Amino acid sequence: MGLMSALPARNRRRVVVTGLGVVTCLGTGLDAFWRGLIEGRSGIAPLTKFDPTGLRNAKAGQVRGWSFDPSAFGLSDPPDEATQFLLVAAREALAQAGLAGGAFDGARAGMSLATNFGGGMSWEEHVRRRLAEQPGNHTFPESSFHAPLVRLARVFGLRGPGTLLSNACASGTAAVGCALEAIRHGRADVVLAGGHDSLSPSCAAGLSILATTTREEIRPFSANRSGTLFGEGAAALVLEDLDHAKARGAEPLAEVLGAWQTNNAYHLTAPDKGARGMTRVLAEAIAEAGVAPTAIDYVNAHGTGTQAHDPEETHAIRAVLGEHAYRIPVSSIKAALAHTMGAAGACEAVATVQTLRTGIVPPTLNYDQPDPECDLDYVPNVARETRVQCAASMSAGVGGSNACVILRAVPPIRSGDGVGGEAP
Repeated sequence: MGLMSALPARNRRRVVVTGLGVVTCLGTGLDAFWRGLIEGRSGIAPLTKFDPTGLRNAKAGQVRGWSFDPSAFGLSDPPDEATQFLLVAAREALAQAGLAGGAFDGARAGMSLATNFGGGMSWEEHVRRRLAEQPGNHTFPESSFHAPLVRLARVFGLRGPGTLLSNACASGTAAVGCALEAIRHGRADVVLAGGHDSLSPSCAAGLSILATTTREEIRPFSANRSGTLFGEGAAALVLEDLDHAKARGAEPLAEVLGAWQTNNAYHLTAPDKGARGMTRVLAEAIAEAGVAPTAIDYVNAHGTGTQAHDPEETHAIRAVLGEHAYRIPVSSIKAALAHTMGAAGACEAVATVQTLRTGIVPPTLNYDQPDPECDLDYVPNVARETRVQCAASMSAGVGGSNACVILRAVPPIRSGDGVGGEAP
């Protein structure tokens, strides 16, 4: 990312969020998601969708009570479970945006999607059927990474540019950034951005091998943290050119000011010592947004609860924001949702938009022991009401992928805090 900086500021199209949709372990729908976060509830519980025997931890952020009616989407067969999550989240986001039923020019509407494992459940089903010599040809195409692009394009009539990213755990945030770029460069007027992943036996087994998986609870930034837990779900955001949204009378929920991506070029699993990649991604995203570092009122952190990552992320925030970092809230929602992999950044972007809309910062759950290396205000355990005008949502992925998006409340609050531009 960074091509956006080649555009003169006067020629840049302003981009807003007009719709949100979510499926997580806290429930289906934006209301269930947001209510669960601000009430300080966690959806992490014992796995029931498959046998967890042998896993490092038998708990996960599983979507419970899930049912999917393919006919509601004009489908004859159900797609992979991860795609099901995404279809439901996308339908909610498009409905909130007032774009349900194809009320847009499909040739000017695109997709920017993200996943870590693609159709993992379908791949495993395909292998089982092949070994048993059973029919079921649809399982193989459903297992491909590009299958969600095909499904969403057909179901919702999205005939514009389509991109699917797999940048590890930074994928969802990167997808929002790519959607911003597509609109700013005039390639689309509307882009559905989102992330999705589902837990499967092989996925869970592989993640369980990682030393970053805790045997206890996720405790982001707490001194007694011992690792992360994984979950599943999907989140979708409708990004739209501001003039396009105004012309059809849509309500902007937030403005997307800037985004950036970096790579650590350091190690396949370990975070970059010195947090150079995360420091740069936050600094560049803020610069791209055209705001001062002191304009940032809140950081929705990646906050995985691992010993190695949390101090590095804290260091990056301090390095970019300076003393201002000690004056603002920083929180992680991973202890409520678990780490939803390709969906994580998209879920966190949705939460950040909600914070801008409501003035409520979701808490960092299970925080009970301050760590001298993690010395910021992490909003421990209880949501907080506070004025948030401009926020950063940060993600980092295994292998060194980093992504950050900067969002602003609409209309902007006039207070001379370094946030420029007119209200949408």
